[in-house]
Amino acid sequence: MPYIFLALLAVALIALIIANVKIVPQSKAFVIERLGTYNSTWQTGIHIKIPFIERIAKQVSLKEQVADFPPQPVITKDNVTMQIDTIVFFQITDPKLFAYGVERPISAIENLTATTLRNIIGDMELDHTLTSRDTINAKIRGILDEATDPWGIKVNRVELRNILPPKEIQDAMEKQMKAERQRREAILTAEGAKASEVLVAEGQKASKILAAEADKQSAILSAEAIKEAKIREAEGEAEAIMKVAEARAKAIEMINQAQPQEGYLTMKKLEAFEKAADGKATKLIIPSELQGVAGLAAGVQAILDK
Repeated sequence: MPYIFLALLAVALIALIIANVKIVPQSKAFVIERLGTYNSTWQTGIHIKIPFIERIAKQVSLKEQVADFPPQPVITKDNVTMQIDTIVFFQITDPKLFAYGVERPISAIENLTATTLRNIIGDMELDHTLTSRDTINAKIRGILDEATDPWGIKVNRVELRNILPPKEIQDAMEKQMKAERQRREAILTAEGAKASEVLVAEGQKASKILAAEADKQSAILSAEAIKEAKIREAEGEAEAIMKVAEARAKAIEMINQAQPQEGYLTMKKLEAFEKAADGKATKLIIPSELQGVAGLAAGVQAILDK
C-alpha cells in the first residue's frame, strides 16, 4: 500500500512538473506574475513556472497587427458631415506596458483614433480633406504613436480607407467633375484646332516661300541662259565679222600682189558706184577721172542694146 501511494505521488509530481514546463513560441512573449505581482517577461524558449506561485498573466503577440475600425462621423470646417473609416497598423514593443498600461488597448486605440480624426478634419475644408489623405495619415500616426508609447505599442502606419461625403455632396462633386472634364475637353479641342490652323498656315507660308525662291532661281537661271546665249551670239557675229574682214584683207592682198591694171581698177570702181546707185533717191557725185569711163560704158551698153 505505501508503494502504491509513493507511485501515485511520483506520477502526480511528474505531471505537475510537465504541466509547469512552458515553451514560448517565436514572436510571442509571456507576462509572468508571482503572487499577483509582475515578475518577468518570458521570451522565446523553454521556461519552468513555479506552480501555485507564478502564473501567466498575459500572452502577447509581437507581430505587426492590423486594427480595422468602423466608419466614424466627422464634420469639416465648412460644416460637411462625412463618414471616414481608418486602418491602424501597430506592433507591441513592450509586453509589460501592454499588459498593465491600459485596459482594453485596442478599444483605447480606436477611441483615440476617432477623436484625433475629428480634431484634424475639423480644421480642414471638404476639398482639402479629399486631397490631403497623406497629410491626415501622417498627423494621425504621429499623435497615436506618441500617445501609445506608455502602453508599449508602436503605431507604424495609419490609412484612411474610405472618405464618404453625403449623397448630395457626391452628386454635386460628380457634376463638377463632369463639367471640369467637359471644359478640359473643349480647351484641348480648341487648342488642337488652333495648332492645326497654325501648322496649315505655316505650311502654306513655307510653300509660298519655296515657290518664290524657285521662281527667283528659275528667273536667275533664265537670265543667265539668255545672257550666255547673247554672249555666244555676239561672239559668233564678231567672229563672222573678223572672218569677213580677214577674207577681204586677204582678197585685197592678193589683188595687190597681182598688180592689177588701171582699167581693172576703174571697172571695180564703176561696179561699186552701180551698187551704191541701186537705192531710191540716191544722189551720186562721180569723180572726174571716172566720168569718161562712165560715158564710154554707157555708149557700149547702148550699142549692145541695139
